[in-house]
Amino acid sequence: MTDLSWAQVSVRRYLYAYGPAAPAQFAKWLSATERWATGVFKSLDLAEVTVAGQRAWVAAGDTDFPDDQPSELRILPYFDAYAVGCHPREQLFPGAAAERALAGGQAGNYPVLLVDGTVAGVWHQRRSGRTIHITVEPLGALGTGHRRALEEEAERVGVILEAKPTLTIGTVSVGPHA
Repeated sequence: MTDLSWAQVSVRRYLYAYGPAAPAQFAKWLSATERWATGVFKSLDLAEVTVAGQRAWVAAGDTDFPDDQPSELRILPYFDAYAVGCHPREQLFPGAAAERALAGGQAGNYPVLLVDGTVAGVWHQRRSGRTIHITVEPLGALGTGHRRALEEEAERVGVILEAKPTLTIGTVSVGPHA
């Protein structure tokens, strides 16, 4: 096997973490030019796939995707890889989610509420002594099952942070990365 350049290694690792992706998305992530990224993509053995009607690439051999769609509720922290690495953005952040959960088009500045794998709101946490106050702002109505799942997520955050969680469903009044 020939030695790969740092750029080729970076593309392969990026695709394993965030793929499928196009050269423009890799270029944006690395703050490089799209022309340069396209050249690096062409220098590698990659598999072309179609995502939401758009061409994208994955590392060769990394083409097995599950048939089922996510069907759970989760709250993700600031800069979670799932939200930050998603492309095309409009699929994960549809409509009002893009306006509310992206900061100038950038993902990660708001912790997000996911419902069935799609951003469905934002949330914020504030610690006060041994209590962690969690406020979730859904962008639509939450059914009974989703409310129960949200309570479980709040409990999970409490366990992780070793605090007693309180959950409020309402407006998150803090700005990005607060």
